Amino acid sequence: MKQLKRDLLAVLKSLKTMQQKAERMMSRLEGLEKASAPKKAALKKATSKGKAAKKSRRVTDTDKVLAIIRRSRKGVNVAILKQKTGFKDAKVRSIVYNLKKQGKVISPAKGLYTKP
Repeated sequence: MKQLKRDLLAVLKSLKTMQQKAERMMSRLEGLEKASAPKKAALKKATSKGKAAKKSRRVTDTDKVLAIIRRSRKGVNVAILKQKTGFKDAKVRSIVYNLKKQGKVISPAKGLYTKP
């Protein structure tokens, strides 16, 4: 019984020291949070005052082909797309195929492509 009592007292003592360490760590963490909070607020104010620079979006080959198709009233065929873009036949067909799969282009007749 005495041995059990000694063991329990030893465990109690170690728990108290662990509790004290945890409290010290919490106070340090709160101090760090308070110190970093004004910096974040200042950073937000600085970015909100100045205009955010827009990233220039790179125009892809697909965008070029899609723009030509959307501009046409009656639709375009592959020959016209090749002429206006300067792309090879296989590239134009591949782009048109992908646009059709995405639903951005429809084909009302064979070889003719228009906007939906």
